[in-house]
Amino acid sequence: MMTTSSTQGQDNSSPEAAQPYAGIGLAIVRLTIGCMFVSVFFENLGKGLYNPVNYAKLINFYIEKDHAPAVWKWVMGLAASHATMAAPLQGLTEILLGVLLLLGLFTRPVGLVAFGFLGSLWVSELGTSWIWELLPPTLASLALAVGGAGRTWGIDSLLARRRPSSLLW
Repeated sequence: MMTTSSTQGQDNSSPEAAQPYAGIGLAIVRLTIGCMFVSVFFENLGKGLYNPVNYAKLINFYIEKDHAPAVWKWVMGLAASHATMAAPLQGLTEILLGVLLLLGLFTRPVGLVAFGFLGSLWVSELGTSWIWELLPPTLASLALAVGGAGRTWGIDSLLARRRPSSLLW
């Protein structure tokens, strides 16, 4: 095994510079989850799930069939009864999360929102789908927030030059 440790001429003052492959790995995960959100948006749009009637039917199916805690079923019932607001809001959330992740813009807060959003979907689907279906992208979204995944191949890298210590990127 041959290793080299030449740091001559390299800027190792930031974690991204010291571990470039970690940044590339996080960027790949960021782009994948961004594509997932955009894809799901268009799939749900095609199925008519952002229509309040169809949205309420889906949420009521989860309330009836899933194993979520009672308090969460109450929250889902609130969404179903306010589907005229909740349905388009969910669509807007999915497309915005996807586009912002693809751009690598405000990746830390977007990753945190994606973590919460996907986590809520995971709880909503307990007992109606495979338990591992949403867990990996949920936890990967948390990693995007923690790792500042927009600093590689993202607009956040440009913003970080001006304010490197900002928690927004």
